[in-house]
Amino acid sequence: MTGFRLLLSKKWLGYLGVVVAFALICAMLANWQWNRHEEKMAVVHQLEQRYDAPPVPVEAALPGASSYDPGAEWQPVEMRGRYLVDETLLVRNRPYNGQPGFAVLVPFQIDGGRVFVVDRGWVPTGNDQDAPDVVPAPPTGQVTVVARIKPGEPAVGDRTAVAGTNQIATIQLSEVQKRVDREIYSAAYGQLLSEDPTPATTPVKYAEPEIDTGLNLSYFVQWIMFAAGAFLFLFYVIRQEQRNSRADADEAAEAAREGDARVDERPRRGARPRTRARHDDDVEDEILDAVSR
Repeated sequence: MTGFRLLLSKKWLGYLGVVVAFALICAMLANWQWNRHEEKMAVVHQLEQRYDAPPVPVEAALPGASSYDPGAEWQPVEMRGRYLVDETLLVRNRPYNGQPGFAVLVPFQIDGGRVFVVDRGWVPTGNDQDAPDVVPAPPTGQVTVVARIKPGEPAVGDRTAVAGTNQIATIQLSEVQKRVDREIYSAAYGQLLSEDPTPATTPVKYAEPEIDTGLNLSYFVQWIMFAAGAFLFLFYVIRQEQRNSRADADEAAEAAREGDARVDERPRRGARPRTRARHDDDVEDEILDAVSR
C-alpha cells in the first residue's frame, strides 16, 4: 500500500486526527507562553526606560485627579509643597527582605494643587506590638519631593483596615481618600526617590524591583518541539508500516514463485517417458555389436 493510500485508511486517518489535535493544543499553549514572555519583557523594557528617567512635573504625568497611564509607571515626578504629617498612614503586611513591616504613606499637599500620596518607604514591625517602634518623620515646611509613579492597589480579599488606628490593608487609594480631608490623586501614588531638605532618618527605601522573566520562552520552544515531534513520530510509524507492507509483499511473491517452480517439476499424470532420438552413431554401434556376435 502506498503512503497516500495508507493515510486514507480509517486507522491512519484516526491517528492523523489525534496528532493534529495534539499539535493544536501545543500551539495554543505555546502562544500563551509567548504572550506571557512578551508581557514580562514589556515590563522589563518599561522599567529600564522609566526607572532612572529625569523627573517631570507631576501635573504632566497625571493631568487629572483620576488619570493614570500604565506606560508612565516608574516615571519619576517632581513636586513642591508640604507633608500632611498628621494624616500619615501605615500599610500592614509589607514584608521586606523576609522581615514583616509596614509601608509609610504620607499625603503631600502640592502647592496650588491636589494631594499626592507618597510612600516614603518601609519600617519594621515593633518588638512588643503590632506596630512600628519608630516611624521617621518627614521634613517640615516647604519640601521638594521626587517620587516614582505607581498605580493604586485593589482590595485584597477580606483584608481590612484596623479600626481605631492609622493602619490600612493595602494602598487602595479610595480607602486613603476616606482618611484624608482633601482631594487626592485617586489612581496613582508615588514611591519616594528623594526629599529636599533631607531628614536625618528616613524609612528604608525600596530597592529597584527585579522582574522575573521566568521560563516562558523555554516553555514556548518546548511546546513547539512537542507539536513537531508528534508529526515526526507519525511519519516514522507510517514509514515503518510501509516497510513492513513491502516486506510482506516480497515474501508473498517469493513464496508464490517457489510454489510455481515445484508445480513445474512434477511429471504430468499419464504422460509417456521421453525417448532419446536415435542418431547415426547409435545405428553403427548396433551393427558392430551384431557382427561381433
